[in-house]
Amino acid sequence: MMAASKPVDPDSGSALPRWQLALLVGAPLALGIGAAYLWSRSRAKEKRSKGDGERKTPEGSASPVQGQHGATNPEQDDMSPLDRAQAAKNRGNKYFKAGKYEQAIQCYTEAISLCPKEQKSDLSTFYQNRAAAFEQQVGSATPWLACRLLVLCLEAPSRWPRAVFYCLCLQSKWTEVVEDCSLAVEMNPRYVKALFRRAKAQERLDNKKECLEDVTAVCILEAFQNQQSMLLADKVLKQLGKEKAKEKYKSREPLMPSPQFIKSYFSSFTDDIISQPLQKGEKKDEDKDKEGESAEVTESSGYLKAKQYMEEENYDKIISECTKEIESKGRYSAEALLLRATFYLLIGNATAAQPDLDRVINMQDANVKLRANALIKRGSMYMQQQLPQLSTQDFNMAAEIDCRNADVYHHRGQLKILLDQVEEAVADFDECILLKPDSALAQAQKCFALYRQAYTGNNPSQVQTAMTGFEDVIKKFPKCAEGYALYAQALTDQQQFGKADEMYDKCIELEPDNATTYVHKGLLQLQWKQDLDLGLDLISRAIEIDNKCDFAYETMGTIEVQRGNLDKAIDMFNKAINLAKSEMEMAHLYSLCDAAYAQTEVARKYGLKPPTL
Repeated sequence: MMAASKPVDPDSGSALPRWQLALLVGAPLALGIGAAYLWSRSRAKEKRSKGDGERKTPEGSASPVQGQHGATNPEQDDMSPLDRAQAAKNRGNKYFKAGKYEQAIQCYTEAISLCPKEQKSDLSTFYQNRAAAFEQQVGSATPWLACRLLVLCLEAPSRWPRAVFYCLCLQSKWTEVVEDCSLAVEMNPRYVKALFRRAKAQERLDNKKECLEDVTAVCILEAFQNQQSMLLADKVLKQLGKEKAKEKYKSREPLMPSPQFIKSYFSSFTDDIISQPLQKGEKKDEDKDKEGESAEVTESSGYLKAKQYMEEENYDKIISECTKEIESKGRYSAEALLLRATFYLLIGNATAAQPDLDRVINMQDANVKLRANALIKRGSMYMQQQLPQLSTQDFNMAAEIDCRNADVYHHRGQLKILLDQVEEAVADFDECILLKPDSALAQAQKCFALYRQAYTGNNPSQVQTAMTGFEDVIKKFPKCAEGYALYAQALTDQQQFGKADEMYDKCIELEPDNATTYVHKGLLQLQWKQDLDLGLDLISRAIEIDNKCDFAYETMGTIEVQRGNLDKAIDMFNKAINLAKSEMEMAHLYSLCDAAYAQTEVARKYGLKPPTL
């Protein structure tokens, strides 16, 4: 379930649950700013563009200064005001290149005062140059100030006011950078150097929204070709996304996923006691035989009622019934704790789930299957919270206490894929298959792990071996929808679009209510045929099938960004945010939404838009 729930980017180096859409959308489509930011994450370390370098130098050419410059040239009396301003700027450039930033600032200030106001292009250059000098001045002072602040703070609390004073001095310098860049941009709205310098200063002042708007304008003006601006955009988007998600996730209303999602989740377990259907006589005869209890007592069991509600797909009542079982200290308290924790996880309430999981794990007399299942689920929760070490510990403990549990190896194999430990993942899938030879899911995911390793390692022969493995899996398990889905993603990577389309059709035939498959098929149409209408129709169909499919809303939003329909894109991203199942997913979605919103502001202020579909 985990591996095929979202599109996969084998180049990214880490197949996190929220894989980038850009690879599936493909080169024939113009990337919108949201998708481009995401796309840059996996490529930034590999590609170096022409405009890579730091933008440190001022505008205009000048040779390094040799000592102090001489007295003012008498010939300047015959120069025009603009020529005199240019001369002052050139002197400033010499000081700048010699690292004498205070003198450079004085020269640029002189140039600004001399320049005729109608010469906007020149004036904007002078302001930008002075901003660059302010930036270098504060940059060169920062190491000294950092040491001084540390000394002051260690000496005594009475020295802290002076430390605060130094901090305010730094802040005022960055504010001067922003002010000068703003004047430069006012006169030349498409001045890339000024926009980018202001973006960096806004970041230092912790004005993330303003920083994002400026760097968005820079990215558009540079056609997403400069790594430095792309990395800053990515950094700020991540920070904004995390901040907003942390706040939103605290106050979000718990939301039960769709029945299809819940059934798919439980289908990924084969040794899970709580997901097994009620056995015949479980409510009466079996319980009568146990300790002589009457059927009347059994029928009041909250846990058994919760199991009945599971069969009826009446999921909203399960947590409350489990709570009754736990509070009454009934026979099925351990099972009720695990079932309640599972549904807390499904509605995205990890805070409530963890104490229940902890209690089950620490019940030494509980069924070992329950304890192992609790460890698997807590380990998966830790991975969602980006705590891989704790996650690994839980999976290893599960393997120690229940070494014959196929679920442990299956889910640990998925964890290893996320950690890019492919060989270990394959070993775990092999162990799962040894214990459960009919585990189609484990065999399909093993093929996917091998394919991913071969694809990222650029090994054509191993890629072909993995593709043959997929063929074997779907022949052996023709009713395993996950096998077709993973194979389709691999085929898409290999640009075998027609066959990939056939695999998605097989998925839909087997699971007609699986909304995610329609999204994948829609994306395939965009990459394969550039058929925007068909792609959008399929994704809209996914939303009709499951109006809680956050992946469908996210994908629709990304496409709308690429079409230039930013307001609609923001609406789609906000819907996905409200459906996010973890804080990490929510942060990712906020990043997309913020990228789209920043683009609307840039379009409004500067009339800048990236290419659209």
